[in-house]
Amino acid sequence: MKILESLKKPAVAAIAGAILGIALGLVWAWVIQPVQWTNVPPEQWGSFYQEQYLRMAIDSYRVNTDNGLALQRYQSLGDLGPSVLQTVRNNPGSMDMNAIEAFTGVVQVGGVMPTVEGTGSSGESAPAVTNIAVIGGIIIVVALVGFVVFKFLIPLFRRTSVENPTAAMRARDITSQTEMTDYEAMGEEPPIAQFMTTYVLGDDLFDDSFSIESPAGEFMGECGVGISETIGVGEPKKVQAFEVWLFDKNDIQTVTKVLMSSHAFNDVATVQRLEAKGEPFLVERNKQIVLETAALQLVATISDMEYGRSAMPDGSYFERLTLEIAVWPRG
Repeated sequence: MKILESLKKPAVAAIAGAILGIALGLVWAWVIQPVQWTNVPPEQWGSFYQEQYLRMAIDSYRVNTDNGLALQRYQSLGDLGPSVLQTVRNNPGSMDMNAIEAFTGVVQVGGVMPTVEGTGSSGESAPAVTNIAVIGGIIIVVALVGFVVFKFLIPLFRRTSVENPTAAMRARDITSQTEMTDYEAMGEEPPIAQFMTTYVLGDDLFDDSFSIESPAGEFMGECGVGISETIGVGEPKKVQAFEVWLFDKNDIQTVTKVLMSSHAFNDVATVQRLEAKGEPFLVERNKQIVLETAALQLVATISDMEYGRSAMPDGSYFERLTLEIAVWPRG
């Protein structure tokens, strides 16, 4: 059970998946469906096939006595030629020994046959054993790397994240600690979808979107909130307006409302500029903004908010904004 619980963690699941994928890939590529070689030179063949090849070359030479062709075939065995030839000489079998000696006289260098200790062995059990050993070694190495990553690196990253949380991480913590409205306890119809999202100063890529589905699981649309406009220059970006939007699959357009800081809302030029994106609203704690389409109604509640403090005008940009989004079907 502990293993199953651990696999629910994304990092652990990713490492386990990588190890399993590499292991299965190696087994498939080396054992189940290995590479099929074509036009491989005799010097790269297994010892059994090299010996059979040389025996056929000697039989051919006994018939045609072509010295050049005999030497060419012998040289195609490369550095293994002397050992293979010694094996044939030691174990002629049903072959004509005179033909073997005649062939040897043609291919030997300077009239002296190289001396080779030992003979080549037939069969291909050695390459198979080697392949299995290599696969096992790679799996062990990958498992060790995964263990090191899981045991040391991931905890290190987690400790670093806890000690230096990003703006997005702080926002997730705030969202998880904020309680959603219980509409049913208030005597109202519960929404078919309900979400909570938080922006924290420094999350310059803030843009949350959510899918809306019916109780039966049918896709009905999407909704979300993102940065609409910033004020000033420098990092982090100072957000003075957000866009809340609602998309209905049965409608032809996306409805958008703009949530503005007090400084932006009281600036005529800013309001006129942002009106092109949607109806402007002043952000106030516990305020509700309603968006409606042909089949959906969205209520965005400002659960919490705080303005940033700096040399800029008061109420000009947000330090934090927590928004609750609830969606009901219309009709």
